[in-house]
Amino acid sequence: MNKKKYYSTTEVAHLLNMSRIAIFKKIKNGDIKANKIGRLYKIEHREIAHLLQGTLTPADKKRIEQAVKKTVKEFGETLKLLGKE
Repeated sequence: MNKKKYYSTTEVAHLLNMSRIAIFKKIKNGDIKANKIGRLYKIEHREIAHLLQGTLTPADKKRIEQAVKKTVKEFGETLKLLGKE
């Protein structure tokens, strides 16, 4: 990612693998801080860096999914009993 000061909603949507509509909703809800410049919303570089810190990579997601499957396979009955308490 080059170091631009501001990014468009389209660029942020691409970086976060989301739709532009989802980005607009997050701006409206206050989840993403954006500046309105004319008719356009622009997101500062430091805000994007903050957003990307919490983003999971596909490899991370796959590793988590495998860990959950292994846990359910090994401890499924115990988890069910704990859920009843």
